[in-house]
Amino acid sequence: MSNITSTPEQINVQIAEQTNVQIAEQVKQKVVVGLSGGVDSSVAAALLHRAGYDVTGLTLWLMKGKGQCCSEGMVDAARLCEELGIHHEIVDSRDVFEQSIINYLVTGYAAGATPLPCSRCNKAVKFTPMMTYAREKLGINKIATGHYAKLSFNADSGRYELRRAVDDTKDQSYFLYEVGQEELSCCIFPLGDTTKVETRKIAAEFGLATAEKPESMDLCLVEANGSMRAFLDKYLTPVQGKIVDTNGNVLGEHDGTYHYTIGQRKGLGVAAANPLYVIALDPVKNEVVVGDRSEAHDQECQINQVNWVSMAPTHVPFHAEVQVRYRTVPAGATVIPLEGDRAQIIFDEPQFSITPGQAAVFYRDDLLLGGGLIESKI
Repeated sequence: MSNITSTPEQINVQIAEQTNVQIAEQVKQKVVVGLSGGVDSSVAAALLHRAGYDVTGLTLWLMKGKGQCCSEGMVDAARLCEELGIHHEIVDSRDVFEQSIINYLVTGYAAGATPLPCSRCNKAVKFTPMMTYAREKLGINKIATGHYAKLSFNADSGRYELRRAVDDTKDQSYFLYEVGQEELSCCIFPLGDTTKVETRKIAAEFGLATAEKPESMDLCLVEANGSMRAFLDKYLTPVQGKIVDTNGNVLGEHDGTYHYTIGQRKGLGVAAANPLYVIALDPVKNEVVVGDRSEAHDQECQINQVNWVSMAPTHVPFHAEVQVRYRTVPAGATVIPLEGDRAQIIFDEPQFSITPGQAAVFYRDDLLLGGGLIESKI
């Protein structure tokens, strides 16, 4: 074990920085670790266990049907806990997952949006329920996950600050923008300073069965159903409609607006001299609007359900780097807070594929200030 990157002392320092609590010697701190059965959560649990924490593994049973995260995952999580000699609990979260995620996705796609399930799942299905279960059922005040993100406490502002992970290719802070201060006050992210390559190396050095487990590349619902189209077709009835350009000219037909997303280029089924992109979805007219790439750019959007993370709520406009999809590069923009939990975002330059239902998350360097759901393009 001498080659393992994170020593017990380093883990203790990381946890102290995240939680604003100094780890008392000779006292085992209790923590509940969310275990999906993947390598990331496995290493998070193993590192904390090795550092001397009293670890309890917690796996959420999310889907009613077959799915990698809920079939193989539960078995692998149970095996890991047996290997580490720690207690393991499984919580039946299928109903809350169906209400908070499945219904949310179906309703959103039917309305012409492209919902972002992972951030909503983190808040509504994982972090808040995990925190509540840990406190009320197990008497434990700390939870940990295998997310790639960094957390610290700012004594001056009195807020927990969320930052991008060291490994920018695996950073998951974008999906954590909905998590509130109360949940963050309970959180530990042991992998924030670890790259994915290092994570697999640590898993191998620990001898964990998940060390070589293939990485999940799709949403759990896609894995369970084969594709997002197949999943949605279980709940929505395809209705043929028109594919039109921005002038209203009919170019072809589609089999359901919910099969498309803003910015999509491939699979349109329309022949044209130049590449066409989805510009807008109109479920009321049952139309998919397409145009050239320049028409897929917008400079403004409005967001709702804003959650302030590292930054305290404000009514004063400010400049930040705003990321409108998980894999897009953040772009400079002015964020103008509006009444309630809404805001207007004006980008310095027009942005490609601003998509209702996705999140606009604002950063200052690596610090996640806050974010909200894109309501409409302007």
